[in-house]
Parts: sequence; structure tokens; C-alpha cells
Amino acid sequence: MTVDERKAIFDNLISIADAVSEMFGRNCEVAVHDLRTPEKSLIHIAGDITHRKSGAPITDLVLNALKKYKDDAKNMIGYRSMTKDGRILRSTTSFVRDKKGKIIGAFCVNFDITEFLGTYNVFKDLLEKGSEFDKNETFAKNLNETIETLTQEAILAFGKQPSSFTSEEKIKFVSYLDEKGAFLIKGSVEYVASILGLSKFTVYSYLQKVRNNSNSNDD
Repeated sequence: MTVDERKAIFDNLISIADAVSEMFGRNCEVAVHDLRTPEKSLIHIAGDITHRKSGAPITDLVLNALKKYKDDAKNMIGYRSMTKDGRILRSTTSFVRDKKGKIIGAFCVNFDITEFLGTYNVFKDLLEKGSEFDKNETFAKNLNETIETLTQEAILAFGKQPSSFTSEEKIKFVSYLDEKGAFLIKGSVEYVASILGLSKFTVYSYLQKVRNNSNSNDD
């Protein structure tokens, strides 16, 4: 690799580091390391989370990876680290290689999540508390959307198209939708009838049969 090629690579990385740091603001720091001289590898730092300056050494984590894996070292994504003043970081180290695959540098992003962890702990119960009603709720714009969604869910549950349903499957289909509350919506009987290729009176009779069976089972 020529001097100009190397310079072009690191100039580009420095430009990207500045852009990333500016985008994510005061909680983000991006460091560019030239690994020709590990003891003073830091050639550019955008942001100020770890309070380092250009000329600082590469981290022990990176040194260990290079010692163990050499040029086969893999990128380290999203690991946790901590500053000397106790701030918690989410960090990523991406190795920079030349065209022969030799590691020549490292591009490191450190994001201070300390404040976010504090907020998370405050709202932990609210965010994580589950419910027996947990599901993919559909926020429909109109009633037709709700009926259509319930019907499509039922079709997926049956694993086949209504046109191939047997009479018994059509009754089970009506039963499934009734359990979901679909028939509480005005116009749902007519919609389901069109899906099943039946008259609305036939759907009403299926629905009556399903509910009678349910009531008798309850007794």
C-alpha cells in the first residue's frame, strides 16, 4: 500500500467519524486508530466521552484481539465498556483492512448510555410488564379494516383459502371469528358470507348453531 493510498483511507475514516459523532450528539464519540504505532495509535477523535486526545494508545481489548487472532480478528459490535469516571458505554470496534486483508487500523464508536439506563430503570416496570392481552393490536381507521384483519387472521389460522373449505370447516371458521368478537361489528355477517361464498342467512344459521353448541357445553 502506498503512502497516498493509506492517507486516503484514513482521511475518509476521519470524515466519517466527524459525521457520525455530529449526528448522534454529545453522547457519542468516534475514534480512528492507525495501528502502525499501537502505543500512540489514536489519530483522530470526534466527541469527548473518554477524554482522550490524539496520540493515546489503542485499548487493551483491541490489543488482545490482535494478539489472539492477528489479521483474522473480527469486528466487535455493541459490547459494554466503562470509563474511568464510571460512565457506561455501548461500544463497537470495526477493524480497517488494506486490499490484502491486513489490519491497518480501527474505527471505534463509543456511545454513553448512562443516562438512558437511569431512565430505563425508572420506567422498567412500565416497559417490561406483560399482560395476558399482549398481541399485535390492529389500530384500524374504520370498521371494515377491523373485520378484514380478523378474517385474514382466521384464514391464516386455517392455512387454506375459504374457497376450498368444506362445510364443516366453514362452520369452524364462523366459530373462530365469533370467539374473536368479529360478529359484534355491524356488517360482519355480510362480509364473512361474501368470503365464504354463502348467503348471509346461511352464516346466521352457522352462527346460531355454534352459539347453541357453546351454550350446551357450558351447561
